[in-house]
Formats: sequence, C-alpha cells, structure tokens
Amino acid sequence: MVCQIFAGRLPAVVGRRKYEDACAVAHGLDLVGERWALLVVRELLLGPKRFTDLLSGLPGASPDVLTQRLRELTEAGVVRRRRLPPPAASWVYELTNWGAELEPIVLRLAQWSSRSPGMRYDGPLGVDSLVLSLKALFDGPAAKGFTATVGLRLGDQAFRLVIADGRLEVSRGEPERADAVLDADQATLLAVLRTERPLAEMRDDGSLRLAGDPEVVERFRGLFPPPQPVPVADRT
Repeated sequence: MVCQIFAGRLPAVVGRRKYEDACAVAHGLDLVGERWALLVVRELLLGPKRFTDLLSGLPGASPDVLTQRLRELTEAGVVRRRRLPPPAASWVYELTNWGAELEPIVLRLAQWSSRSPGMRYDGPLGVDSLVLSLKALFDGPAAKGFTATVGLRLGDQAFRLVIADGRLEVSRGEPERADAVLDADQATLLAVLRTERPLAEMRDDGSLRLAGDPEVVERFRGLFPPPQPVPVADRT
C-alpha cells in the first residue's frame, strides 16, 4: 500500500469529512469519494460539458449538490472551468490532465462491478455511460486484425469509435471518415450489441439507420461480450 511516502504533495481537502488516514487509497477517497464525485468524472471523460449538460447526465443530483462537487473537484485539481471562445462563449467544465488519469480506474471499476449478481440492467442509463461501457466491455483479443472507424449517433450526440491494434478509442464528435455509421436510440444500440437480432430487421422497422459497410458493423457488434457474473465460490 502506498501510504506516507508522498506526504505533503497535495494540500488537504478542507471543509469535508475526511478519513484522516495516511494512506493513498484513503486520500483518493477524500478527493473523489464523495457521492456524485466520481460520476462527475465519468461524465467528463469524453470531453468538456456545460453545467446544464452535467446536470442532465446526473438526474439524481440536485443543482446545489453538483455545484458543491464541482467546487471540491476543482479545488482538488481534478476538474477545471474555462470559457469557450466565441461564438459559443459559454463556460464548461473539463478534467485536468491529472483528472483524466482516472479513466482506467473508472473503467476498471465498471468492469469489476458489472460482474456483481446485484447489478441492475433495467435502470436509466445516460448516453455517456452507455458509450463508456463500450470501452469497459471491449474485447481486445477478439478485435485482433480488425481496423475500423465507426460513427455512433445517439439522439443529438455523436461519437467516434476507432478500433486498431486491438484497442478502442472513443471521442465525442462526428468522424471525418467512417467505415460505418450507426444512428439509433439507446434501446436499439443495446439490441445491436446484446442480441443476435438481424441488422436488416432493425433497419427495416426504422429503429436503426445504418450507413456504410454492414460487415464492419457485424464484426463490431461482436467485440463487446456481456460480463460474466462472479462465481458463487468467489463470493464466499
């Protein structure tokens, strides 16, 4: 355990309940362990957002609570606030370089918790959560030898998914060049990834709009196997 070795590098977080434990894990929880804090980080992993967009992605958080978490994360050096240049000229929140280093931690936590027998799949799921789940579930070995750029449109939000060298990179925005583009609602995208329902059937009923190479999409949809529940023997 990494404990007091790096003591003194960061100022203590004030005005909040702290663990008062000279261990890096405890300090990490001091920084991002408050309710909604790590979910704020999740919402910013794919790029900057306005306050209203953050609030939309965290429907259970009140404006006051979100304001408090953003203030704490900013003071801790995890998040920063900046003004976009004209014509947007709006204020956004984004992760600092250090804050962005939380991505593998968030994804690994998602991979771990998705194997829980108590994991619910019938609750609400935000767009960013759904897209990030693709990174968490991505099967690198199954993508060996497969290179493609896939555009994903979910409502008014667009994402670029680039698969190469057994890795998946996801970013917000329309791809300049895509081998295929999927335009669907969340339920249809989940059907694409979690079922064997034919793509042609979803295209015919209008729930899926697909441009580009269907064979790329067929290969793509097989790269996100569902998590396997942790065996009972490992939970006793």
